[in-house]
Amino acid sequence: MLMNGPDKATVAAWIALARAHRVAMQKVETRLKEEGLPPLAWYDALWELEKVGEGGLRPFELEHALLFEQYNLSRLVDRLVKAGVVERRPCADDRRGHVLAITGEGLAIRAKIWSVYAPAIEAAVGARLSRDEAVSLARLLARIADND
Repeated sequence: MLMNGPDKATVAAWIALARAHRVAMQKVETRLKEEGLPPLAWYDALWELEKVGEGGLRPFELEHALLFEQYNLSRLVDRLVKAGVVERRPCADDRRGHVLAITGEGLAIRAKIWSVYAPAIEAAVGARLSRDEAVSLARLLARIADND
């Protein structure tokens, strides 16, 4: 028996959150695979690099933005570079380091992934919740995600 554990409502919320995340991500990943597109992790990395533009990001900055473990990020970046969607550039401030930047091909593949991802988000959330419910859910989840 748990001492001072969460109440039943909290456990039910946790289970629903985990299940909803798993189901939604599986649907998105399945749709991407059916379209012959790379996994969602590519989209997330490419989107972060696209947002910052030409200057790119240092690997630790991308890691922080994505909340990946470093070893996972290194493998992902290697695959992105090999595919030609990201390039490594020397860092002007630190000759030992490098900056990651999205390429033209990376911009194109990110847009292709979005063409599948956007309807998947709509199907998973937009078609199931009212706008007010979506706003409330976003606010509640942001409170859970807040690390402060």
